[in-house]
Amino acid sequence: MIDDLSAARPQSGFSDASVVWQAPAEGGIPRYMMVFQERVPKAVGPVRSARYYYIAWAAEWRAVYCHAGGSPQALETLRAKGNGQLVFNADQFFNDPYFWRTSSRFPPHNLYTDGPHLEALARRVGGTAPPGKAVWRFAPDAPLAERPNGGRIDVAYLANRITYRYDRATNTYRRYVSGGVRQVDAGTGKAVAPRNVVIMRMQFGALNDGHPQKHRLEAKVVGSGIAWIATNGHTIRGTWRKRSLTAPTVFYDAAGRPVTLTAGQTFVQVMKTTDFVSIKDGRVPPTPPTTQHGSIPE
Repeated sequence: MIDDLSAARPQSGFSDASVVWQAPAEGGIPRYMMVFQERVPKAVGPVRSARYYYIAWAAEWRAVYCHAGGSPQALETLRAKGNGQLVFNADQFFNDPYFWRTSSRFPPHNLYTDGPHLEALARRVGGTAPPGKAVWRFAPDAPLAERPNGGRIDVAYLANRITYRYDRATNTYRRYVSGGVRQVDAGTGKAVAPRNVVIMRMQFGALNDGHPQKHRLEAKVVGSGIAWIATNGHTIRGTWRKRSLTAPTVFYDAAGRPVTLTAGQTFVQVMKTTDFVSIKDGRVPPTPPTTQHGSIPE
């Protein structure tokens, strides 16, 4: 779980994440959940607290779920089902040697870990689940001739507005955060630019946990809703579906067929039904005419 207050930016870990989820939390301030599979991250953070709906997404991988404390609802779930039933609970509060605080930022926006510590922590909490069956479909990059010039996606949370600008040459979506700042991974210095962007519309409401002053949210993570899937510079409108807490979130086109993504990093933007979303695809440049070569008759 990764902080997204302005004091936490730029964050570390994006470059090595296979999938990044972003969704609103209390006060309209979104948080990230980075999923690491193929790569061992150099640095990850700032690490923040757990929320129930993120546990539901992490459960799709039976992941080692790394966080620092959490809401009462999330912590109760992790106590009951954090030993592999949903996820493997890796709470910093009980595993402090696997984390550190940097002096360059103020707490609580200064808690970090890295790949080797996460691997050791995974062993400590018993995170030895076998790899699950692949559900999302992937294909190689589309040929350059099929990719459009330009294209832009804008989504807005209360405390952060994100813009993606499609880059035809690299077949990626360059990511910008509030104020038009190009987002970079503080740990590697690399610009954040996923190959796929998925936007999910989801119902959120106030969580009735006896603490209304905290303004915590509840999300309808199990069910279905509208989705936009952007890959290879083209965006389609379709649907998302999640059948149970542990079932994968799957994306379909308008005809109900599973969507094929481009091999590479995927960002999933989870938005309230009233949040701002704007999508403008670019245009594929015309194919230059071919010149016929041949002999000239005498």
